[in-house]
Amino acid sequence: MEKRKFKARKLLHLLWILPLLLVLTLGVLMYVVPAFETADRTAGSDSADWMAKLDDGRPISEIILPGTHDAATKNVQLAFFSKCQGLTIGEQLNAGFRYLDIRLGADGERLKLMHGFTNCTTSGTPWAGALYLDAVLDDCYAFLTAHPTETVVFAVKQEHGDEPVADFQRLLAAYCEANPKAWLLTDHIPTLGEARGKLVLMRRFEDEANLGETSGIPLLWDNQSGHDDVGKNIVSRDNGFYTLWVQDRYEYDAADKWTAFTAGLDSGKTGVNAISIHFLSTKGTAAYGHPYKFAKTLNPMLLQTDALSGWIVADFADAAIARHIYRNNF
Repeated sequence: MEKRKFKARKLLHLLWILPLLLVLTLGVLMYVVPAFETADRTAGSDSADWMAKLDDGRPISEIILPGTHDAATKNVQLAFFSKCQGLTIGEQLNAGFRYLDIRLGADGERLKLMHGFTNCTTSGTPWAGALYLDAVLDDCYAFLTAHPTETVVFAVKQEHGDEPVADFQRLLAAYCEANPKAWLLTDHIPTLGEARGKLVLMRRFEDEANLGETSGIPLLWDNQSGHDDVGKNIVSRDNGFYTLWVQDRYEYDAADKWTAFTAGLDSGKTGVNAISIHFLSTKGTAAYGHPYKFAKTLNPMLLQTDALSGWIVADFADAAIARHIYRNNF
């Protein structure tokens, strides 16, 4: 009888400790491992002001811009799957990045940064609060005040939730109206002279609120998911007054992604009436990928590639990546 009681207590003990071990394991996977997935913060001597060397009359579509995919995800929920950057947005700007991929969701009358259904957060702890657009804009405004020769393409996507697009637009417009001198709200591709010292709003959603020019430049393309056909690369779309070329094959593995990326560089167009965006980011073929795994492979390959063009958007991008991209302008 005593032996049976001992076995029962041992079984109960195991039943209690196994869920705890599972929670601890998930915590390590989701938050401890990603904490070590970082990027070099060492900025170059010219990285914060590199656009000062460019002519005012140059359209921004003809400038080779370094960009960051899911720019606000240095700290994010379920970080193993959702983290795409090792630098904060402020650090990215100082490192030389000038295209920010901004994903937003409504939270009452405010907008917060998101990746899919996960919130970007103010720190890397599991209990950290949501990162709101106010904080991101404060970093952008501070950078552009300190470096007025620069401009930042602020590419906004409505990421999650069932908020009507028109309501989402009005929320975003309120942020722009709070600091109008910091924004370039236009429906044409501006020159660098027009854009210096400002955020250039580009929108990955239709103008459902009929805001016209103040809604920003349309940046619309069809979703490029899937990996059954790995022969796809860049595609073009008429965005009204210009043609947008985009390669965003985000479900390819590293080898197929690199093939699509380099093919897109060869065939994408830039100019007064054309913009090319080349995403180096991918999550791979799994339903929930691990972006850092692919960035570790693809980013060094980019650093070995010359003759870059268009706007190049990467995961876990650092100052060396930014410098390698923007120096192609010179």
